[in-house]
Amino acid sequence: MKKNLLMWDQTLFRDIEVFDISFVPEQFDYRDEQIERLAFAVKPALMGGNILNTICRGVPGTGKTTSVKKFFEEIEGATTKIVPIHINCQIDSTEYAIFSRIYTKLTKNSQPSSGTAFKVLIDMIAKYIEKEGVIPLICLDDANYLIYNKEFNNVLYAALRIHEVYEKVRIGIIVVISDQDIRLEEVLDARVSSVFRYETINFEPYSAAEIAGILSQRLAQGLYPNVLSSEQLDYIVDRTMRCGDIRIGLDLIKRAVMYAETDARREVMQTDLEKAFSASQDLHLAGTIRSLSPDELSVLRQLVKMTTDDTLMTTGDVRRAMPKEAPKITRFNEIMEKFDHLRLITMGYANKGEGRKRYVNLRYDKERVNKLLQKKS
Repeated sequence: MKKNLLMWDQTLFRDIEVFDISFVPEQFDYRDEQIERLAFAVKPALMGGNILNTICRGVPGTGKTTSVKKFFEEIEGATTKIVPIHINCQIDSTEYAIFSRIYTKLTKNSQPSSGTAFKVLIDMIAKYIEKEGVIPLICLDDANYLIYNKEFNNVLYAALRIHEVYEKVRIGIIVVISDQDIRLEEVLDARVSSVFRYETINFEPYSAAEIAGILSQRLAQGLYPNVLSSEQLDYIVDRTMRCGDIRIGLDLIKRAVMYAETDARREVMQTDLEKAFSASQDLHLAGTIRSLSPDELSVLRQLVKMTTDDTLMTTGDVRRAMPKEAPKITRFNEIMEKFDHLRLITMGYANKGEGRKRYVNLRYDKERVNKLLQKKS
């Protein structure tokens, strides 16, 4: 008979929510500088001035969203004059949806009826701000989705020029961008760039030591002792570093412990981690694919189509195989660099034969990528 098994009503988790992507921890390390810069940008509003608009930039899983949410907690505890509003632009990705969300979060009223004209909605928001004497601070999280959907300029224009009609209304903007290839100077049109002055706050990828520190804190808070060994934590840190996204490590831990619980074991085994990593990779891959623009998806589909076990493939091979409506050469090269940055592919140069060729390989299993691409379609 097996010993040391969990009873049906027992668990290895002290608090399973600790490992959720949306969880905001009480102790949040390694981003003090970025949060201080957010505070610096907001401080003028407390003295009668305007909030300095900010851009938070960094690859996915570098603490941008959590930093903003922690900062918003500080604001809510310190003043009622500034009203922080967090908007997920993956969910609300149109001008109307965003301002409808601003209205509901600002006023605590139900969402306006679908027939409400946009100008009427803006008037409702502005009149509430004037009446209450507040300053909304809007975080457009994952704003790259607004850029992909051609809505970014519309949203900024409506928010930043509202004072031209309502003199006492001011709105502060925090833009969070996870796509490092987006160049705002190329995205912003003239009507917006003339009023959208911003500070840039960079979020560099976490180091291995920082990832280990973050995951250790979550383990202490979320699991009972001895569920994971230090060697297993090293494995998790290594796999997280490979993906470059702290969320992979959190998901990996959660899944591995759930696998152990399913087998009624009190500790995680290596097979749990390996199985969990495969599933977590798919989570990361699915999120990456969802973030791609149509022209990027077309290149990825061509890459998948041409990938075989026994064929070396160059970027030139892929470009020549693309249909006529494919991205032009400069854009194509930008996309390949982005795929490399997102760790969808590996690229390397070879100086053999005719000149310097750049070879490319998918990092993921071809069938896994293809399956997720079909879901995207």
